[in-house]
Parts: sequence; C-alpha cells; structure tokens
Amino acid sequence: MGKIIAIANQKGGVGKTTTSINLAASLGVLEKKVLLIDADPQANATSGLGIDVETVEIGTYQLLEHTNTAKEAIVKTETPNLDIIPAHIDLVAIEIELVDKESREYMLKNAIQEIKDDYDYILIDCAPSLGLLTLNALTTADAVIIPIQCEYFALEGLGKLLNTIKSVQKIHNPELDIEGLLLTMYDSRLRLSNQVVEEVQKHFNDMVFKTIIQRNVRLSEAPSYGESIINYDAASKGASNYLSLAKEIITKNS
Repeated sequence: MGKIIAIANQKGGVGKTTTSINLAASLGVLEKKVLLIDADPQANATSGLGIDVETVEIGTYQLLEHTNTAKEAIVKTETPNLDIIPAHIDLVAIEIELVDKESREYMLKNAIQEIKDDYDYILIDCAPSLGLLTLNALTTADAVIIPIQCEYFALEGLGKLLNTIKSVQKIHNPELDIEGLLLTMYDSRLRLSNQVVEEVQKHFNDMVFKTIIQRNVRLSEAPSYGESIINYDAASKGASNYLSLAKEIITKNS
C-alpha cells in the first residue's frame, strides 16, 4: 500500500513545490512508483514537470468536485516511474465551492482510494495557506513533510502549522504523522543559515531530516525548462541533495 505524504507550510517561498517535484523524481529514479498530486492553484508543480497548465482539462479540481475519477486525472511525465494529477488556476474556486458540502475535508481522501495501492508513494504539493485545500491534503496523508527555509523568519508560523496538524490529528486523521522537517535554501557561507540549522535541530531534534537542501542555481533554473533537477542536471548539488532525501525517506519507511 502506498504511503501518502503531504508537503505543507503556509509560508510561501520555502521550497514546497521544488521539494514536491524533485523528491518525486528522485523516488522515481530509485525505482519507486510515484504519483504527485498538485493541490496548489498556482499549478507550479504541473508546469515544473513540463505540462502546459492551459491544456489541463481533468485535474485536482475535477477530483475534488468528484466529476472525474483519479484514474482519469493521471498524466504520465517524462520522468521514470512518475505520474502527476495536474492542477489548473480553476482550483482557486474550490475553497468556496466545497464550503457548504458535507464531509468537505474528506473529498481528496475519498477520491484517491481507488489508486492508493497502485503507487509506492503519493506526494501532495500543498498551497501556501491553511485553507480547505491543505486541510484535505492533511486529512488524506499518512505523514507530512514541512520545508523550512534557512532564513530569519524560518520558525515564524511553524507553531501555527503544528497546531493545525494537531487539530487534524484530533478531529480528522489520528494516523497523521510528521515525516520530518526539511531545511531548504541553505547557504553554508551565511552565519544566519547556520544559526537557523542549529536552532531547528536543537528544538526539533530527531524530527529534522539529516539531508539539508542547499541553495543551488541549477535547482532554480530547472522548473523554467519544465524539468525536475534529476532530468535537468543529474550531476548538480541539488540533484544529489534530493536523491539523498529520497534515500532517507525510503530507509525510514522500509
């Protein structure tokens, strides 16, 4: 049975989508069957894997509306063993449309039941908010990865997210676990980066992944070519960071 991992943080620009795309691609290269669900109306995970967002007719929106099945929404990518359920800007309307629906927090969970066993890992790229979309992802997931940027305001808002996770565990999904906190955009030359790493490791100890994602030019270039870092430059620091993270997750779950 596949493990479902949400990648969430209500702060924007912390590396959620970069992590979703490149972790999914790395797991795929390590011969795991992976599905990435783009649950962010900005649809960056979709375009970052080379899919033209304008051409998406069936995606996460239709899945949450239950107008199409998960199998109908799946698109193959250029990356080995990696499929995606794409997003489109119309996903922005889903928060309003679901608001008065019964069991609105379980729409995604119910929609992907039929395909859960077809994959080793299902990753969900969450929107930078704690709205209904993220709530659906957390209710569906077995675990959550929280990317934390090695910057001054890194820990700001983390308490709020951890409280949201606690209330989801209490009300909707008692099985939800924290897979780990992932330090991203690390620059070893900056004292601040090193301070943030020390601070996070001191506070959260074993919850922090050993792998740290370093700042890397190739990593920021890859999405503009519609490719994961594995396809774009497999020899880059970014690729080796994400492969190391994928191995850490596989070891942890084996």
